[in-house]
Amino acid sequence: MKQSALPPNDQEMTLVQHLLELRNAVTKSVIAIAVMFLILFPFANDIYTFIAEPLTRYLPDNTSMIAVGVASPFLTPFKLSLVLAIYLAMPFLLYQLWSFIAPALYSHEKQLIGPVLFFSSFLFYAGGAFSYFVVFPLVFGFLSQTAPDGVTIATDIALYLDFVIKMFFAFGLAFEVPVITVLLILTGMVKPKTMSHARPYVIVAAFVLGMLLTPPDIISQTLLAVPVWLLYELGIIIGTFILKRKGLDKEEDETNDNYEHEPSSKSYQGSAQKFDRGFAEQNSKSTEDDFDFDSEFDKIEREMAALRDQSNASKSNDSKGKSNDDQQEPKRPNT
Repeated sequence: MKQSALPPNDQEMTLVQHLLELRNAVTKSVIAIAVMFLILFPFANDIYTFIAEPLTRYLPDNTSMIAVGVASPFLTPFKLSLVLAIYLAMPFLLYQLWSFIAPALYSHEKQLIGPVLFFSSFLFYAGGAFSYFVVFPLVFGFLSQTAPDGVTIATDIALYLDFVIKMFFAFGLAFEVPVITVLLILTGMVKPKTMSHARPYVIVAAFVLGMLLTPPDIISQTLLAVPVWLLYELGIIIGTFILKRKGLDKEEDETNDNYEHEPSSKSYQGSAQKFDRGFAEQNSKSTEDDFDFDSEFDKIEREMAALRDQSNASKSNDSKGKSNDDQQEPKRPNT
């Protein structure tokens, strides 16, 4: 195989080898989801009862959830088992993704994969647990009290499941903010001070995200926006701490000191003088290297004038020669 700029002790892989690795990763992921599904499906009804408990506790007496669709009593637990299998198999799926891209990573990049996988999985499940134990009771308790008089609350089991899945994944992904923040800081794409200055925009974006992903009530929107903001701050703190531990913040502090809002007069004058000298040197070099068009044009005009004078002189000489020939030519005798 041809050697290239790859991580040490690694070689290029052909397209067929990449496709085979991708096929193996996808196959293992599908098998893991199928195994989890086969384990969970026999307990699908019990799992649905557990998932629906935050709502059923607030239903009026002598009421229950309903199934509007003909196949809803079977398809809803089936869908719950499948989605929950994917939810529980997420760490294994992320590991398969890592195993597919690991050959293209350097050793220092591979060291980040373990902590990232662990904390991303933990925070993903923490977001789902937060939505179930904190958000659902508050939201359903609020919504059940806003029903008009004479209206019986009877939620469809399929619609409730769609709502729960949406909330689980929304809070699970929202809780990944610290991981993303730390990665941005460690890779050097964004500095901690820059992320601190962007705090107002992040708060607004968090509330907009809560408005789009949660039901139209202020409680669930706030319960999503506030954790996102706090986790963002936590990510900045952790990223700054890691930079200090590695000593990577010294260069950043030195560069930031040069751009203070009120620099000292000496440093300001010194930098201004350096700039003036550099500009003058650059300007002198540029003027030396530039082509002097004026002198060249003057030279061309002088040469053209000399050529005109020379041509005029040759013409005058020719005319004088002709006149002399006419005078010297003898007159023909008259016959």
